[in-house]
Amino acid sequence: MVSSSTEESASDGQNSSGDPTESSSKSLFSEGEKVLAYHGPRIYEAKVQKAELRKNEWRYFVHYLGWSKNWDEWVGMDRLMKYNEENILKQQALDKKVGVDKSTKSGRSTQTKPKSSADAKVDKEEVKNNVGKGKKRKADSGTEKDNPAAEKLIKIQIPPTLKKQLVDDWEFITQQDKLVKLPRSPCVDDVFTKYLEYISKKDGLMTDAVGEILNGLRCYFDKALPLILLYEKEHQQYQDMISESIFPSSIYGAEHLLRLFVKLPELLAHVNIEEETLIRLQQKLLEFLKFLQKNESTFFLARYDGTIVTEGGSKRKDD
Repeated sequence: MVSSSTEESASDGQNSSGDPTESSSKSLFSEGEKVLAYHGPRIYEAKVQKAELRKNEWRYFVHYLGWSKNWDEWVGMDRLMKYNEENILKQQALDKKVGVDKSTKSGRSTQTKPKSSADAKVDKEEVKNNVGKGKKRKADSGTEKDNPAAEKLIKIQIPPTLKKQLVDDWEFITQQDKLVKLPRSPCVDDVFTKYLEYISKKDGLMTDAVGEILNGLRCYFDKALPLILLYEKEHQQYQDMISESIFPSSIYGAEHLLRLFVKLPELLAHVNIEEETLIRLQQKLLEFLKFLQKNESTFFLARYDGTIVTEGGSKRKDD
């Protein structure tokens, strides 16, 4: 899966019946039915709004409950499960695995810190050595070998200067109590637009593949940011800036986008993508990172000077 629009062909390797997906003249899901839907590494509650038989295969237009209509999309039945007790337990087990607090609404409210949170206390050398390798932390109940997805992690080689950017990012926030002042300009959406313009001028044409990959990155960024990309000191700032009608990609900039590339191998490991497609995707992601590196002075802040909100609600400005 590389984008919201192309995710309908992706699969976690399961379907609603537990058997391989087969074309059928009878739809397994009806319009208006509440279902559970795979999206990236998680399962969300959704509602089937439309059901259509296309090329002897049923497709469903779903709305993710609690999320903006901008996330509505067409999916195949391999992405859907019946809303029943058995499948709800599957959802809860998966949420527990990725460290999501189910008492919150779609990850938008204050939540317990995920095990894979960027808020882990690491020193400079650990950041330099591990960033971009896509290593997943061992869960309390098992080891990395217990996770089949870990065997197919793609490698995203982050350029050295961007690795330093990640270290500086960690230092500003965790050691100096500074934040990225929001909203950022250019924001993530602006960076993607500039990259499309760059590719268009460079290659003389615009391929749909690049646009789909950028849409996918935007989708992952918007959903992953509150769950695994923020440091603890940034949570209050997120709550103050983001609402149902505002997406993180229009508020945050390259500093937070770069963090996504550290977590992306883990996220993509949960998606059923052919090896050949993964290789092409890996190359495209590297090209984008090189673009960020080339324009580092334009996209990244030299220093952070955002406002810190303390637990008592008071604010102070870092020098």
